[in-house]
Amino acid sequence: MVQNVIGRQSVVGERWPLFWTGCVAISAGVLLHLPMLAMAHTMGNNLSGMPMDGWMYLGMALIGLGVPAAIFGALPQKRPDREASNGVTFEAPDDTPLTRSHTAVLLVLTLGLIIDTMKPATLGFVLPGMRGEYGMAKSTAALLPFVALTGTTIGSFLWGWLADIYGRRVSILLSTILFVSTSICGAMPSYGWNLVMCFLMGCSAGGMLPVVYTLLTEVMPPRHRSWVLVLVGGTGLVGGYLAASGAAHVFEPLFGWRSLWLQGFPTGLLLLAMARWIPESPRFLLQRGMHTELAAMTQRFGIVRRAPTNLPTDALPVATNQHELTVALVITALSWSFVNFGLLLWLPTDLQDRGFSAEIASGIIASSAIVALPTIMIAAVLYSRWSGKRTLIGTVLLTLAGLVGAMLPAQTLSWPPLLIAVIALLVVGTNGLIAVLLPYAAENYATEVRGRATGLIAASSKFGGVAVQLGAFAGLIPTLGGAAIALIVPMGVSAILISRAGQETRGRSLQDLEATA
Repeated sequence: MVQNVIGRQSVVGERWPLFWTGCVAISAGVLLHLPMLAMAHTMGNNLSGMPMDGWMYLGMALIGLGVPAAIFGALPQKRPDREASNGVTFEAPDDTPLTRSHTAVLLVLTLGLIIDTMKPATLGFVLPGMRGEYGMAKSTAALLPFVALTGTTIGSFLWGWLADIYGRRVSILLSTILFVSTSICGAMPSYGWNLVMCFLMGCSAGGMLPVVYTLLTEVMPPRHRSWVLVLVGGTGLVGGYLAASGAAHVFEPLFGWRSLWLQGFPTGLLLLAMARWIPESPRFLLQRGMHTELAAMTQRFGIVRRAPTNLPTDALPVATNQHELTVALVITALSWSFVNFGLLLWLPTDLQDRGFSAEIASGIIASSAIVALPTIMIAAVLYSRWSGKRTLIGTVLLTLAGLVGAMLPAQTLSWPPLLIAVIALLVVGTNGLIAVLLPYAAENYATEVRGRATGLIAASSKFGGVAVQLGAFAGLIPTLGGAAIALIVPMGVSAILISRAGQETRGRSLQDLEATA
């Protein structure tokens, strides 16, 4: 019993009873939505236009009470004291081996990213069934991905800010709470309530990614940090899409599109159950005066406290370069988002407009995607063994080469092998780019701003999706050539800026990197 209490305290701190009470209330609230879903299953899984029953109203009330209670319970009683950690750096020596504690963190955070990616990835699978049930036009249905991507954009920066103020683990727990509570999106009879829940789901999904990168940067030994960041992020991304497509294949034919939203309930509870294996950043433990947990955490991960470092004499030029690097990474993330959510998202439509049948268009994209499958592994090896900075620039240049190829005349691109090669360059470049962009961002900023800086880059990587959806409402659907013309300059500028302002991160300690940040 004592061990359980200590475990709960180590997860959320002093207000753990309020946190777990809120989680119980949220879980009960979600369960109270299931009777109406069970009834709908006997009627073709259709809830459109049906009034909400008393159990559902009670469930929403419990969730409405449980979410703020759990959030308040997760936050520390007093704001962390930043003065307590001024100039202090915590990091494992370079020769520290990966232990069972490191492995547990990697497994839990990879699972978290899979769950995180799975939620927005489910959008494409629920839209057809949702349109059929509500009888909506395409423009109305497009509101769902729009509000979801808006949520991810806001959530990326908001959660990064929270991670810098209250700690990394607290921010991950807040995302998990929203994972569970927004799973009731699958039980909402009205489309309006689906939009509200989808926005909140997007906020939670957008917040998880930058915080995971930030935390891993701070607990992994320098020798393993680079490949771990790229591999965990890439595995989470691929695993999330595979989980979403697999769930759609297994559950949607029998239980309808609503069952895909409900996955957030069991998966979120699973992540909560494994939260005790998610460490807090040592600096935040010091700022909160949690010296016992700090000693245990540093021992488990082989982390040592390093002496304060003196600021370099050329601090002003270094700060100027840091601002230039931020601009470079934001431009890179924005350009990537327009390629990924614009050019590649609407690529099947563009190919069919070029005269390719739907079957051939899908085959071309599938052939290109197969070429891109090993991209993440290659990126992880190059990032950790060759150069972090050069690997990032290389992925930008690969994407740039694909954009140049997309500007070829339409008659030239009508030859399928050449078209596959151009699309493969775009797919390989964008997959490699997103796999290394956020790890590179997390390594380049000081602990005090690492969360919000990584969150800013992550938010920028989502913003293109919001802008493209707005353009789609106005009938501005991007074409392969048109998008390439618009993006080739910012993508080229980002490569130049990174080469000017970026620093090499491979094998360097955080203390060294922070001294120049």
